[in-house]
Amino acid sequence: MKKLYGTDVYVQSAGIHSDLEIDGFAIAVCEEIGVELSRHQSRSFDEMEKRGDQLSSFDLVVALTPASKAEAERLTQYYHMELEFWPIADPTGAGDGREARLEAYRASRDDIVTQLKSRWG
Repeated sequence: MKKLYGTDVYVQSAGIHSDLEIDGFAIAVCEEIGVELSRHQSRSFDEMEKRGDQLSSFDLVVALTPASKAEAERLTQYYHMELEFWPIADPTGAGDGREARLEAYRASRDDIVTQLKSRWG
């Protein structure tokens, strides 16, 4: 998002689990469009709050999977914020062979970029 919109908007990435390393395929396809992910660390909603990012301070939560949508609904039910679900295909395990997997990751990456541009121009 910073690549498209700069630093005028505060963005934080969180998920249900934080014990996973960022996928090398995700790093590779994002590098293709100039987005650096190799230093990105996954964090859970709980870890995000422990670092000082209170959920109540956010205006919008975007969920990319049904599981993250359900968790976000549970966590944000007491806060006044928007929750959007963008049904992005999970590319993990898609395709046989490196090129097929990269194509699946590119498709998911491009779907996210399309959603961002549709939402914010």
